[in-house]
Amino acid sequence: MYVIRLADGTLRVPRSLASEDGRLIGNAYVDVEPGDPDYDRWLKESLTEEELAERRERWQEGDEELEREFLAFKAEQEPERG
Repeated sequence: MYVIRLADGTLRVPRSLASEDGRLIGNAYVDVEPGDPDYDRWLKESLTEEELAERRERWQEGDEELEREFLAFKAEQEPERG
């Protein structure tokens, strides 16, 4: 999950909630606005929505070869059907 910088400057910061025994309950985003004490810290790590979309596109483009390799590996692992 990434820190997302919205057009109005608001940052969407990922947060996880865990139970007392450490089990993950859920993931969500919280909004951090300019002036918040943690704003500057998160701003350095933030991406605009456009930058995030570009990263996703690059990952998907690069995934085709990896997917072919995985499917070939998976086919090798399956028992032969007779």
